[in-house]
Amino acid sequence: MIDRWTKGALLAIGLSVVPAPVVAQDDLGDAPGTVSLQVTTDPSTIECRRLETVNPSSLAFLTLRRTFNDDFNEHPLATGRWVPHYAGGAAWPEARYWGGDGSDFKRKTSANGEQQIYVDPRYAGRGAAPLGLDPFKVKDGVLSIVASRTPPELKSVLFNNEYISGILTTQGSFAQKHGYFEIRAKVPVGHAVWPAFWMLADDGGWPPEVDVLEGRGERPGDLVMTTHWRVPSTQKIQSCGFDFAVGDASNTFHNYGVLWEEDRLVYFIDRRPVSDIKVPIGFDDPMYMIVNLAIGSKFFIGVGPVDAESPPSVAFEIDRISVYQIDMEQARR
Repeated sequence: MIDRWTKGALLAIGLSVVPAPVVAQDDLGDAPGTVSLQVTTDPSTIECRRLETVNPSSLAFLTLRRTFNDDFNEHPLATGRWVPHYAGGAAWPEARYWGGDGSDFKRKTSANGEQQIYVDPRYAGRGAAPLGLDPFKVKDGVLSIVASRTPPELKSVLFNNEYISGILTTQGSFAQKHGYFEIRAKVPVGHAVWPAFWMLADDGGWPPEVDVLEGRGERPGDLVMTTHWRVPSTQKIQSCGFDFAVGDASNTFHNYGVLWEEDRLVYFIDRRPVSDIKVPIGFDDPMYMIVNLAIGSKFFIGVGPVDAESPPSVAFEIDRISVYQIDMEQARR
């Protein structure tokens, strides 16, 4: 979700239909304490590849133990696990996160052409007091990040953004190197709708970036999973990823995840491997998670600018977000 203009030239796009999962989807509820994933073991390549037909002899099961889990049984800002904005760096004054001129800088990525501002109950915009706007709704263990058109009377206070929406990140509270990162969610659709679950390096640098899930709101059922990295010799950004068709993604919960091993990244839908890539150079630091619902884009295919057909309100429904670490005792056996 950062510097997306690079994707137009660099992203390998092609739509692949994801078959039914090899096991039945689990019901809403707690994430298991351990998972066993079927992973590729043949030599990985820097060019990402689809795993539509994989030689069974190149697959093995890998056991992982849970290190992070949020089932969203309570408001996400009540747990201390999440913050509702991007981090500002060591020199960024704490008070600036919550309002004042320039405070919108860490509450959207303007270069992408985004037309929302990320709010939370403490955020004041240009005002002198918190506006009490809450895009995070929790019901029956499901978090909804709700994007809605900005109330006209608050438009100037909120830097003239067309929508208010929400973002959650674990920077400063949780980051991990290697392991399996997963979201269980319904992916919203609509003109200018851009939901995402992604990861950045905890040291604040960019890239690397791992886009576990992005929805192309104007193409229902079309999801993209992408890896971004920098080539040291040229300093150019490279990206490689694929689109996958999950026909009922907007009305059925599915699991979307990435396994970060020492030698490769493997992307999963319903815990079935769908693509992989050799880990590019620069993936040295632990990564933290980001989940957000952006509105509007200049460069991301399938997400255009806000127009009359853009929904007055749309929700990104999330049942849970979980992280697992490779069980080294099992891996050595």
